[in-house]
Amino acid sequence: MSSPGEYYNSLPPITKAYGTLCLLATTLSQLGLVAPIHIALIPELVFKNFQVWRLITNLFFLGGFSINFGIRLLMIARYGVLLEKGPFERRTADFLWMMIFGSLTLLVLSTIPFFWTPFLGVSLVFMLLYLWSREFPNANISLYGLVNLKAFYLPWAMLALDVIFGSKIMPDLLGIIAGHLYYFLTVLHPLATGKNYLKTPKWVNKLVARFRIGAPVAAVRQAGGVGAVGSGTGGGAYSSARAAPESSTNTAFRGRSYRLTD
Repeated sequence: MSSPGEYYNSLPPITKAYGTLCLLATTLSQLGLVAPIHIALIPELVFKNFQVWRLITNLFFLGGFSINFGIRLLMIARYGVLLEKGPFERRTADFLWMMIFGSLTLLVLSTIPFFWTPFLGVSLVFMLLYLWSREFPNANISLYGLVNLKAFYLPWAMLALDVIFGSKIMPDLLGIIAGHLYYFLTVLHPLATGKNYLKTPKWVNKLVARFRIGAPVAAVRQAGGVGAVGSGTGGGAYSSARAAPESSTNTAFRGRSYRLTD
């Protein structure tokens, strides 16, 4: 049995970096060193006060220390690792581009008032879950040891559980939308037309090669963009625990009330 340090070192680079930043953001928040309002995605502060860091920092905040936070971190460690070591094996640049594209998609969607949410970290994690469910649709998942279902339905089951337990539906829904858009552009559309309009940009490949992150170039590129779509085995990070309703903080800015959900 490996030690925590050995397990951490064994994680693929992009998933490890994202999970570490999420843990760091919550730790700084809990210690009172960084207030959530200072890293939240607030359009007025981004476009009028040029606080552009909010476009990035909001993606790493998963809420305060709680069961919900632990489950989301486990989802990164579970589904992010399975994707990066599975369909994206030796395709580090492609995986990084998937995360970048997903982040940009979520940011664009958040400019629509109906979709706006102050923190998109949960949405990005949910996108990983959705893509994993499409890559391994026939994997058997057990929820609470009582309900068995195929992985294809897992994102929707998790969304339903969030609603039942009082969590907001929008972050989960945004993750599903971003995940499906990426899957459509890299798998479904290329399979139907033979054209892939979402190829990994050269600058992403150069970035990975420059800093020697993981595997810079795929040895064999899977047909369809994301990877080979097929069945697999696996389990859900939600299978053993679920959280109580999330805590929240109300913050006002220039007459507008912002509800910052942990």
